[in-house]
Amino acid sequence: MRQSLTGAVMWMLGATSSLIAMALAGRALAAEISIFQIMFFRNGICLAIVCVLVMRYGGDLLRTRRLGLHGFRNVVHFGAQAGWYYGLVRLPLSEVFAIEFTAPIWTAILAALFLGERLTTRRTFAILLGFAGILTILRPGIAEIEPAALVVLASAVGFASMFVITRSMASSEKPLTILFYMNLVQLPLSLTLALPDWVLPSAQLWPWVAVTGLAGLSTHYCFARAFALADAGLIAPIDFVRLPAIAVIGYFFYGEPTGIFVLAGAAAIFAGCLLNIRSGRN
Repeated sequence: MRQSLTGAVMWMLGATSSLIAMALAGRALAAEISIFQIMFFRNGICLAIVCVLVMRYGGDLLRTRRLGLHGFRNVVHFGAQAGWYYGLVRLPLSEVFAIEFTAPIWTAILAALFLGERLTTRRTFAILLGFAGILTILRPGIAEIEPAALVVLASAVGFASMFVITRSMASSEKPLTILFYMNLVQLPLSLTLALPDWVLPSAQLWPWVAVTGLAGLSTHYCFARAFALADAGLIAPIDFVRLPAIAVIGYFFYGEPTGIFVLAGAAAIFAGCLLNIRSGRN
């Protein structure tokens, strides 16, 4: 158990680093192109790389008995990803990530409801701490809530659903199989929505195009490997290390201070994450 948990933690840290890179690429690309065009480039690069890997390791990777679940998972993820990018260009990076980190809360709840994972007393208290954190950040009834913040919150629920579906598929589907169908489903969706506002990116943005594609691939590969080793509700909170990292990046590179309510709310969510991780070791 301990060895599997260590491996899952390492894969989650890989996903965390990839998500930071993808956020920075998205912020840079959004200056010229639409959210859906960013997603199209990400899906196109990922699909091309996965196809090369499938040719290298054999077409058996494409075999699946859960095609419908792949389709549902990727429509949900597409909507969540679009909302995430929407928030990136309208809110401070630290606020986007802080709100997004309610995903482990929803993951723990959904995993208990649909996967039969145990919702222990500690995990329940961790969930309550997470809800307290998001209420501190949004302050409903006290401060005006940005519509973009609600979009990111809805995205967090979508990501949680994707985490739980990935966990349910991990026992029968290889990571490359999950990645292949993810991009196969999402590529035509993103292209259809990108075409009306299509813009050719300037030369200086093409490295960021490459980053968004490579980071998108590594993010989901790392997630798939992590969820194959440990409970979704247990390891998803490890992704929280993104918040202090992105807060530092936002401050020094974008001049975005992190508000006291975001910090206080993030601290409550982080405490819940730590409690959740500890509950999985007992």
